[in-house]
Amino acid sequence: MKPNLLLGISLTTALLSAPWNALAQAAQPRQEPAGQGSQTRSAPSAQVHTFRLANGMTLWVKPDRRAPTAVHMVWLRVGSMDEVDGTSGVAHVLEHMLFKGTPSLAVGEFSRRVAALGGRDNAFTAKDYTGYYQQIPSDQLAAVMRLEADRFANNQWPDAEFVKELEVVKEERRLRTDDNPRAQLHEMLMATALSASPYRRPIVGWMSDLEAMSAQDARDFYRKWYTPSNAVVVVAGDVDPLQVKVLADQYYGVIPARSVAERKPQQEPEQQGLRRLEFKAPAEQAYVALAFKVPRLANLDVTPEHNDALALTVLAAVLDGYSGARLERTLTQGNTRLADSVGAHNGLMGRGPQFFYLDGVPSPGQTPEALEVALRAQVQRVANEGVIEAELERVKTQWVASEIYKLDSVFNQARELGVAWILGLPPEHGAQLIARLRQVTPAQVQAVAQKYFGDDNLTVAILRPQPLSGQSRPRRAPAGARH
Repeated sequence: MKPNLLLGISLTTALLSAPWNALAQAAQPRQEPAGQGSQTRSAPSAQVHTFRLANGMTLWVKPDRRAPTAVHMVWLRVGSMDEVDGTSGVAHVLEHMLFKGTPSLAVGEFSRRVAALGGRDNAFTAKDYTGYYQQIPSDQLAAVMRLEADRFANNQWPDAEFVKELEVVKEERRLRTDDNPRAQLHEMLMATALSASPYRRPIVGWMSDLEAMSAQDARDFYRKWYTPSNAVVVVAGDVDPLQVKVLADQYYGVIPARSVAERKPQQEPEQQGLRRLEFKAPAEQAYVALAFKVPRLANLDVTPEHNDALALTVLAAVLDGYSGARLERTLTQGNTRLADSVGAHNGLMGRGPQFFYLDGVPSPGQTPEALEVALRAQVQRVANEGVIEAELERVKTQWVASEIYKLDSVFNQARELGVAWILGLPPEHGAQLIARLRQVTPAQVQAVAQKYFGDDNLTVAILRPQPLSGQSRPRRAPAGARH
């Protein structure tokens, strides 16, 4: 399962016990002396400078002058959810092909050029987006912007190169999904829980679709979605925003404007009853995953659904947000423990439908059914008894602390801005989100525990382990895998 949204760092005892107002003050950046420019090494500025280029492309710049480095990213609001049946996985395959050349760059030359500049690069594909990044000395920003703009506008490669790279992607699927029983189970869980939403398809694609994919499928997807108005350039680090804007106009602003393709709604119909999935695969232990459909935080407007989404995120942290939280304490400890491991996670934000997950590995001698009942019982306990204010304060303190620690990473600063743009959130959404989470009350947490955990919203998946005998040796990561 994904880590809980309220976590992401290990907190010291001192930080956990720090007063709330002290943490909030610590989160405030120091002000940079006027006129010092890029020569001043200071804490990251809270201000994000936003621009719109003539062709519709967005530019977000966040100065952080503590070190002479920068992160340059291009995010596109296109991911696996924008594919159509029969071409699942094409967004990810295309991400690979962006490294395969332009009229002025040979295959693989992009990464070699970035490395020669003293930087490193990679890319990623998700359900909601595709992204490309370089971490570089800040004085090399112009060079990587020129490279990235070139492949954004002029990506091209021969069919033979596509065929070769497609085999790399297939091997990625075998390594990360087909040879991983829990990954297979979660893939099938989404395909069972969802019927209309494109979130039901795996990011890497179904193997049958990969087998049938053509080079033209990838080229068509590129022409449809890789347009300036569907992208944002994010730059964070030791940079001057106005100078970055000049460079962006020079390299990105000259890319011809094209309209963004129409997106079909593909709304998920309301679930009408419990769904169950039994999955058999060679494995050492059983595993159970419960997925409850819940509301998502579509924006920062104050609405009942958005308040519930925030309260569900806090509920997940109460259950599994710190060492010794409720699920771990009650289900994995003691002589009669039910589970070797347990977890809870709420999908707070995304372009598509979200779930509240409970999962776990039964201890030897325990059944997945017994663990399923026990996991649900812990939510029901919150529904019946509520939570105390001290539990919520601990969870909220961790959230604020995590925001402070994120400021230490320029890469994380850029990444959070990219995700915000993809989801249509303002650059300052982090501070606004903290403020909203601070307002979640024990009564709200109890109310969502009572509201969203019935059978009609639930899909249960159980992994039934099969004998491991005769299994092949573990696969090695495929050559050319980028992430």
